[in-house]
Amino acid sequence: MPPAKQQPSPNPTSNVDLFSIPQSFLLQTGTASILLLLITGKTTIRALEAIGEASEELFRGDRLPILDFPNEHETNLDENIYTK
Repeated sequence: MPPAKQQPSPNPTSNVDLFSIPQSFLLQTGTASILLLLITGKTTIRALEAIGEASEELFRGDRLPILDFPNEHETNLDENIYTK
């Protein structure tokens, strides 16, 4: 007996209860969601790196105000007041 060959359908479908979804639609939806996930991940990484660099600049001290340190004479006067 020769093997029975069936013609594959040009657009296979997934049957779900009352309606059918074409596999090409599922493939397109899955591909779009994966691409969107990759783009979102790269954008998030770039944003976090920018935030990290900005906070690093803030804590480096380039933009902090210069503090006036008291003179030695003023320091000695303050020590004399507290020691009495």
